[in-house]
Amino acid sequence: MNQVQKLLIIGFVWPEPNSSAAGGRMLQLISLFKAQGFSITFASPAQNSDFMVDLQGYGVEKESIELNNSNFDVFIKELNPSVVLFDRFMMEEQFGWRVGENCPDALRLLDTEDLHCLRLARQKAFKDNLSFNISDLFVEDVAKREIASILRCDLSLMISEFEMELLESAFRIDTSLLYYLPFLLEPIDATVIQDLPTFEDRKDFVFIGNFLHEPNWNAVQYLKETIWPLIKRRLPESVLNVYGAYPSQKVLQLHNKKEGFLIMGRAIDAQEVVKIARVVLAPLRFGAGIKGKLLEAMQCGTPSVTTSIGSESMHGHLPWNGFITDDITDFADRAVQLHQDKTIWLKAQQNGFEIINQRYSKTLFESDFRVKIEFLRSNLPQHRLNNFIGSMLQHHTLKSTKYMSRWIEEKNK
Repeated sequence: MNQVQKLLIIGFVWPEPNSSAAGGRMLQLISLFKAQGFSITFASPAQNSDFMVDLQGYGVEKESIELNNSNFDVFIKELNPSVVLFDRFMMEEQFGWRVGENCPDALRLLDTEDLHCLRLARQKAFKDNLSFNISDLFVEDVAKREIASILRCDLSLMISEFEMELLESAFRIDTSLLYYLPFLLEPIDATVIQDLPTFEDRKDFVFIGNFLHEPNWNAVQYLKETIWPLIKRRLPESVLNVYGAYPSQKVLQLHNKKEGFLIMGRAIDAQEVVKIARVVLAPLRFGAGIKGKLLEAMQCGTPSVTTSIGSESMHGHLPWNGFITDDITDFADRAVQLHQDKTIWLKAQQNGFEIINQRYSKTLFESDFRVKIEFLRSNLPQHRLNNFIGSMLQHHTLKSTKYMSRWIEEKNK
């Protein structure tokens, strides 16, 4: 092994931790690898954004790369990373064959974020007013692409136990290719709790979520048209503050001061706006993965009302930090109950702290992840021999994608 371990992260976008849970997740992974002594380079073909994090402030080198450009081959050969992490399967599709050709001994990791095929299949079923069925996944082109990417990689990082089980049972993915690594959070202790606003210091309701993410936009429509009027009838003075990055004009048009439905746009500090709210509302009707907004609510000591989709794979056998319901009337009733009843509210808050500490504390995962990475790097040839289908896909993808990419590159000249 090289004395200086190098990690190359190939990102779909530059991390924006204040815009989405995915941005926060990426910084957690960077922190995890930094603790293992890795020198880290983050490369992306995305445009710079006003809200991207200063990677150099985290001790990470930033590199802009281009799709279908052999300059990447020169760059990665020179860097010679020992580990390459693809941020979402689309980046593995674009750059995986180049990594395999130029750095064949580099460990290839995929951070799935959530299963895109599951989210899209659920969204499609919802819009067609049908019940989602696991068999719906098999007709999705995205599923074929995503599963192929998982098979080509040496290890895929999964944030949802439900999605791991789905990959193993429905798609027959070998367990050796999957690794459960959820959001990695600081534990909640007495000092943290002491600094949080009290029940009396808080008021109103809040929804927060990136509006580029379709499940969030749908949830806000659902709140506006169906759920919020039921709550407002019971609590005439209450307000729902809706925060989220990248609101479109159709989102902004939902703003109605008279109805107490306020579109606030991007939150400068998401935790600050969640901390001063008494209840988080998250009526998500489709989606996948772990919901960052609901973990953030727990960190802020803010109870939530959500759906079975919202809470999926998040709390294990522990009680939720509020209520889970898919019934509209019950959702509104529970929201009012949490807002008004301090005893129930405090119990829900405590439940959230327990979920964070027992399921997401980074100390639970750090050492095991280090051992896993070291084991794979020491046993990579055998690990790949055991994954024949992945090797076969890597072989054929390298051939087909390579020539398509070369053709595009020539065409662009």
